[in-house]
Amino acid sequence: MAPILYKALGSPAVRSVCITAKVLNLTFDERDVNLANGEHLKPEFLKLNPLHTIPTLNDDGNVICDSHAIDTYLVDKYGKDDSLYPKDLYQRALVNQKLAFNLGMLYPILKEIDLAYIRGEIKKLRPKDVEELKTIYNFLETFLTNCDWIALPMFSLADIHCYTTISCLNVHLNLDEKVYPKSCQWMKRCRNLPYFDGDDKALKIFEDCFGSFQS
Repeated sequence: MAPILYKALGSPAVRSVCITAKVLNLTFDERDVNLANGEHLKPEFLKLNPLHTIPTLNDDGNVICDSHAIDTYLVDKYGKDDSLYPKDLYQRALVNQKLAFNLGMLYPILKEIDLAYIRGEIKKLRPKDVEELKTIYNFLETFLTNCDWIALPMFSLADIHCYTTISCLNVHLNLDEKVYPKSCQWMKRCRNLPYFDGDDKALKIFEDCFGSFQS
């Protein structure tokens, strides 16, 4: 029985799980959750995930609610090797460090900006948003100074998660190739991997959604 993935189109967190599944050659029983209609607040979904967030995974009764936790679980359970999330403790710590960067820094600013648009509080980025995004982009450029990938010499879960969030932030504030050449090259390397095939369509849903809020 295929694991059940509860998802919403355009979500960077859902995109991360879908890309990881492609690397693992894993197929989900996908269930779309319409957030606009409040399906994530229905009792049956809240029973699965009281936080009412997506993605949510149900793997034969084992429910996991967070894209980072979902992906590390999937690699450990279904991966044919550990290249995405190494068993070597130091390498795994380096991947965890960049997953924490995504969870603790990248995603919160994305969520703050997204909600400000959705609530009608802004119609363009505030100066503080621009400064925060520039700080994040500078960190990213530094991480890539001596390496093609964000955590390890090879592609890992860290690249998947940071890419999906950064690509959404890039919708809000373009990652200027003249200022951030290594970051832009990294994004191209990710997009050119076969696992990212079709991800541009999911990103386009995000772009169309937030383009409609901007003046």
